Amino acid sequence: MRVLSGAVSVRIERVDLPGIGVRNDLVTERGDRLGVILFRDGERQLAVYDADDPDSARYSVPITEDEAEALSDMFGASVAITRLTKLTDETDGLYTEKIKVGVNSPYAGSTLGDTRMRTRTHVSIVAILRDRKVIPSPTPDEQLRTGDIIVAVGTRTGLDTAMRLIDHGPA
Repeated sequence: MRVLSGAVSVRIERVDLPGIGVRNDLVTERGDRLGVILFRDGERQLAVYDADDPDSARYSVPITEDEAEALSDMFGASVAITRLTKLTDETDGLYTEKIKVGVNSPYAGSTLGDTRMRTRTHVSIVAILRDRKVIPSPTPDEQLRTGDIIVAVGTRTGLDTAMRLIDHGPA
């Protein structure tokens, strides 16, 4: 199977392992082969394969379901932020900003809607990063917590106003 990501072709191969489970491999541009083995009993392993023998793992690491979810969240957040940054780099006057909800923020414990962010700053909230997880397109009833990172898109002026709003409340 081939998946196109932008102009780069990414190759993912699925290998059935009779009686064991299934292995999904990602072949990198350099030719390295990374695999995720999903065993029939629910166990999983990450593996790096020998370039000369795709059936021979150089090493593998067993991971729990929580660890797999954390890895997925880490990659997902990283990719989403990178894509947003690239988008804003290509668009004059549009920027992204990560705004931390600090311990002294008047909005810690309030909903996103309580900030009236879009009305007050003309900035769009595209995600919230919380505990290594991404909350994409959060709704106005999403409660903000201390330590949350708000991912916002807007003009430089709007984003500066949004940071002040989250830190100090409305002016």
